[in-house]
This record gives sequence, C-alpha cells and structure tokens, in this order.
Amino acid sequence: MEKIPYHLAIIPDGNRRWARKNGVPTFEGHKRGIENFKKITSFCKKKGIKILTFFTFSTENWKRPKAEINYLMRLFKETINSSIEKLHKEGVRLKVIGERKGLPKEVIKAIERAESLTKNNKEALLNLALNYGGRREIISAIEKIIKENKNYKITENVFERYLWTKDLPDPDLIIRTGGEKRISNFLIWQMAYSELYFSKKFWPDFTTKDLSRILKDYQKRERRFGK
Repeated sequence: MEKIPYHLAIIPDGNRRWARKNGVPTFEGHKRGIENFKKITSFCKKKGIKILTFFTFSTENWKRPKAEINYLMRLFKETINSSIEKLHKEGVRLKVIGERKGLPKEVIKAIERAESLTKNNKEALLNLALNYGGRREIISAIEKIIKENKNYKITENVFERYLWTKDLPDPDLIIRTGGEKRISNFLIWQMAYSELYFSKKFWPDFTTKDLSRILKDYQKRERRFGK
C-alpha cells in the first residue's frame, strides 16, 4: 500500500455502548476494547505506520462513575506492564501525553518504567493520550511560556515546542469509531490539516479490515494544506 499515513491518531469510542448492545457489563466493553487496541496496534506497525496515537482517557472522563474509573486505571496499568516487553523487543517506543497529576501512583510508575525502557527505540512510536485534553494542553503551553518569561516573538513553531506533542509531526489521519462525528477535545491544535474519518462501528467491533478500507480511502484523498 502506498501513501500510508506517517502519523495515525485514533479515538476508540463505543466500548460502553457495545456493552449495552451485547447485554454485558460496561467493564467487559472496556476489556474487549483493550484486546482490540492490541490487534490494531500490531496491524499498524506491520503496515509501516510510524506514529500511532490513541485517545485513551480524557480530562472529561473523570466525570464517569468512580468504579468505572478505578477499573480503567487498573486496566491501563496492567496493559502497559504486560505489553511493554513485547513492544520493546519490536523496537517500539512508548510515550504518554497528558497530565500526570491526578493519575494513580501505580499508573504513573508503570508509565515511567515503560517510557524509560523504550526511550531509545526507533522502529515506531506508540503515543497514548492519558488524562489528556486539547484545551488543557494549550493552556499548559501558555503557562510554560509565561513562566519562562522569554522575550521572543511567539510563532507557531515556538508555541509547538511547549505542547505535549513537541517533536512529533501532526497526525495525517484521525479516525473516530462509535458513530459520533466530533473530535471531543482531542489534538485540537495538531489536527488543523488532518484528514478525518468517522466509523459507525463501536470500537470493540472495529477490525483490521475496516482500517484497511479507511487507509485505501485516505490514499485517494488529495492533501493541499490550503494551497
């Protein structure tokens, strides 16, 4: 396949609605979502996608029931710990963007260990947006600039150096599953010229064949960047 996106970002939406549809607990939907995350991640690496960013937990998700949040945090920790050795052997670097403040200590510990272990890997980058919000990221960048009190002109290039995604190219393609047609505060600075695709399928039902069809659709698009 030609013209594969260098940076693919995914909003894996629909775990809870998938659970309701199938008459199983919400937790089962999240568990199936993690299983699919692993399949899609492996598929993307085989296809030559160099950067894969997943929206795993937003700053707004703290409004969910406490039991669900606790389960998700435990799931994140267990998934990172159980997957990191395999990712490391495959040369994949793991990076987590978002605010560490507010996350459970055991989740932060798992993140720091994984990032440290894989920091020199060059084959691909798995970028997880955890406790992430696009508006919060922009405010954080402004706060850092003010704190440094640098006396220079603020340009887009300067500003981007203070974002959580610094040193990363903007996503070429953003996919959202679950049938919703909105971005939900995800990479709102970085998506200025990203191609968008909205899938009706809930995330646990989203397959590698679905992704292949989307990549073929992406190949047919002409990216002009305002030219």
